[in-house]
Amino acid sequence: MLKLAIIFLVAGLVLGALGFGGIGGAFVGIAKILFFIALALFVIFLVLGLIAGKKVKNAID
Repeated sequence: MLKLAIIFLVAGLVLGALGFGGIGGAFVGIAKILFFIALALFVIFLVLGLIAGKKVKNAID
C-alpha cells in the first residue's frame, strides 16, 4: 500500500509540474490518504504483535 502511495505521489508531482494542477492535486490527495491508512495499519499490527509476543513469552515460561 505504501508503494501505491509513492506511485500516486510521484504521478501527482509530475502532473503538477506539467500544468495539470487539478488532477495532480487529486493524485497527491489520494497519496496522502493511502499513506495514513498504511501508517494506521502499521501501528495496529505493531501493537498486536507486541501483545501476542508477550502472550507467547508468558506461555513458554
